[in-house]
Amino acid sequence: MAVGYHSIAMESAATVRAAGLLTAAVISAAAVASAQRDASGRWLGVLDEHPAIEYAMRPTTDVVGALNARLASGERTLAFDAADGYLRPLLAALDVPVASQMLVLSRTGVQREVTRPANPRALYFNEQVAVGYIRGAPFLELIAHDPVQGAVFYTLDQRATDRPSLTRQTSCLSCHVASATMEVPGFLTRSLTAAPDGMPTLKFFSQALVDHRTPFADRWGGFYVTGHGGITHRGNVVVDRDGTTRSLVPAGPRNVATLEGVLPLDGYPSPLSDVTALAVFDHQTRALNLMTRLGWEARVARHEGRVPLESPVVTALVDDLAAYLLFADEAPMPGGLSGTSGFREWFSGRGAHDAAGRSLHQLDLETRLMTYPLSYTIESPAFDALPDDVRQAVADRLVARLSAAAPRPGDDRFTADQRRAALAIFRAAYPALAGPPRR
Repeated sequence: MAVGYHSIAMESAATVRAAGLLTAAVISAAAVASAQRDASGRWLGVLDEHPAIEYAMRPTTDVVGALNARLASGERTLAFDAADGYLRPLLAALDVPVASQMLVLSRTGVQREVTRPANPRALYFNEQVAVGYIRGAPFLELIAHDPVQGAVFYTLDQRATDRPSLTRQTSCLSCHVASATMEVPGFLTRSLTAAPDGMPTLKFFSQALVDHRTPFADRWGGFYVTGHGGITHRGNVVVDRDGTTRSLVPAGPRNVATLEGVLPLDGYPSPLSDVTALAVFDHQTRALNLMTRLGWEARVARHEGRVPLESPVVTALVDDLAAYLLFADEAPMPGGLSGTSGFREWFSGRGAHDAAGRSLHQLDLETRLMTYPLSYTIESPAFDALPDDVRQAVADRLVARLSAAAPRPGDDRFTADQRRAALAIFRAAYPALAGPPRR
């Protein structure tokens, strides 16, 4: 469910990668491991096929797989609707709000043949799963974050049946295992330049990987964006053949209240593509990918007889994850953001609260994304699934930086009170983990 573009090279890679995964599924893990090591035993294969990982072979524990098991047993069912198929009951079953709707106008993703600005791809998400829907498309697309194995991909046919079933897909790895996802199965969000028919422009610098460090002026190309704020962004526009940027919204691309009258909306549960949801999703994608890569590298190190925290790769990832969770390099938010879908209210009600009622889900949206300088993703199953010693190392860095009398550059964007509050919330959620840093 990449939110970016798929090049011809990526499409060719899909065939090769899918064939490789099918081969790995039918021959033994030992044979795969043997074939991908050199004479000295050094691993030469891709990381997801390492014996410590075996992404295509090991069982998963993600929320979509759990729902599929309930559907298979008859414990749960999904009602089909003529307007949008299984979309709404699926969102309800996965605790994903309609208010999180983000509309992709570019012709990207596996079902790009039926995607265009007048028929966008809608994305919905919570902290563990994202769902993709296109009006009239043959299937729904899902990415679930497995706490141990990373992103897992599924589809659900949009045909009425007594017992709907979700199907795991592996061909998605051709795009969702890349440098942009830290070479693990992950979430991929891009900002790009789209032509009037939605086709991405492949000119140099016409697309960019997006997370919370990305300047807002570079975000959301290829998306519709609704909501208000003082920021400039790349949403709601296409670029004509002569290079002219043209707004798809008659009144202009910024501060769009609704998409009603801009495009046909029958079959979509909302006329909005909420700017707050977009900003939260931008942050969340890299956080989950970082946790996956850190967990995998620690497992690989231990499997090969090395101490994970003595591995330069692991310690560098520990530092990177801690810095990202603390929003050290967050892009400025001039003028603030204000969505209108109700996503902010839904999101702010989630997560653990400390004795003072404070939560890491509290949004600021005036000068920065979150009220407190610690990511809500630290409360995720992905963080809990990190090896104990590695998780403790991340926690130690977080505690040290949040409690520092003289904060380092980047951390000083937040006041001492805000840092202390973040630390108190962290300690309330993880009292054993978030004690004083170990010497």
